[in-house]
Amino acid sequence: MTGSRTAHLTPQERAARGRAARGFVPRSAHAEFTPQPDRADPVDVLEAQSAARVPELVPVRYARMLESPFRFYRGAASIMAGDLAGTPSTGIEAQLCGDAHLLNFRLLASPERHLMFDINDFDETLPGPWEWDVKRLAASLVIAGRNNGFAEAERATVVHGAVRAYREWTARFAGMRHLDVWYTKIEADDLYRALRDGGNRVLRTRTARALAKARTRDHLHAFEKLTHLVKGERRITPDPPLIVPVGDLLPDVERDQLEEQMRDLIERYGESLPSDRRALLDQFRLVDMARKVVGVGSVGTRCWIILMLGRDEQDPLLLQAKEAETSALSAYTGPSAYENQGERVVSGQRLMQATSDALLGWERAEGIDGRQRDFYVRQLHDWKGIAAADTMSPRGMRIFSQVCGATLARAHARSGDRIAIAAYLGRGDIFDRAVAKFAEAYADQNEDDFRALGRAARAGRVRTDAL
Repeated sequence: MTGSRTAHLTPQERAARGRAARGFVPRSAHAEFTPQPDRADPVDVLEAQSAARVPELVPVRYARMLESPFRFYRGAASIMAGDLAGTPSTGIEAQLCGDAHLLNFRLLASPERHLMFDINDFDETLPGPWEWDVKRLAASLVIAGRNNGFAEAERATVVHGAVRAYREWTARFAGMRHLDVWYTKIEADDLYRALRDGGNRVLRTRTARALAKARTRDHLHAFEKLTHLVKGERRITPDPPLIVPVGDLLPDVERDQLEEQMRDLIERYGESLPSDRRALLDQFRLVDMARKVVGVGSVGTRCWIILMLGRDEQDPLLLQAKEAETSALSAYTGPSAYENQGERVVSGQRLMQATSDALLGWERAEGIDGRQRDFYVRQLHDWKGIAAADTMSPRGMRIFSQVCGATLARAHARSGDRIAIAAYLGRGDIFDRAVAKFAEAYADQNEDDFRALGRAARAGRVRTDAL
């Protein structure tokens, strides 16, 4: 990362550092992917993660991962982290998302109530080689393209678009002042214009609908969808095993204990917020909570929906408190500078996003089993919108991939040595073509790992039937 060693070098010195990296890691070397001889068994990696998760939810995770190679990839960040550690690296670092697949780029709300486009998931965030995020994004595009039946040439065009956008925007950021980089953001209207200018009528229509839908998915929409009245009081609606209210989950004594612990968590989490946001949070009272299954890779982590009410029943706040585990990258990059994993997630998110959730914070809580666990907390469903990757055409995915590449470049430019990275990448497409080859090779590996999990399920080694 840009720090005391590089932040005060001259632009010329930083550019020289980037060009020098070509000497020991040629840009064409990024095409390489050969599994290491001692590569860990992919099912072993997944089972090691699952050992610390809620046992009855682990089968849900495996079932979701076995739906397709792309769904498997979404849950296999830990597997790819080990593989990326064996690939060439320039030694230039940035704050990484750690799980930069295409569905982790989406629409979300800023505190100023603008609809933005940005990276969304930071469970694995840590400082590390900037190349890793680029390669994870590129591989996800190939895997999604295969899922949609794209030809190899069409997939290559999609990946080239993403990596070229990353390279060209990194060069643009390299020439900008620090504050100008920091204030750069992609609003939904910018995204619409990009898709409008480069797409067709169908793509424009779909994009306009997606933007309109995202603006309806606010806290009031979530409140109506996820809650109902019970004897005149608002409660979270059960949808087992995906949503299980605490009253249905535990005996009375343990339920009371957990509710008290969560009340304490919310009160103490407020201390991680700026004083104005803490004052806002203090105006709400906790009413109900439920365990929620989220995503693919996160299934089995402890995640709670917390219903709070303010002035009256028409003044709701829905929070999500999600367990933060040790990053999958940490075994290869070194441990986080933050002792609390929730703080690691929040700090990485605030650093990489142009603007973050107004109520994003962290805390540590003790479970009813007596174990301490770290959590990060944010609003649930605040103008969220996700791309429908499985319905994208090659042209639509190519345009979307370019916006993802530009967004990732902006995120890395906030923390990494953007001048050195830009100098390393240069103006040609050597790196673009190399990463496209890597992405195809890694998609093959992902399919092999997907089949390995399928064999493990058929042999009874892992369960896919939720209780």
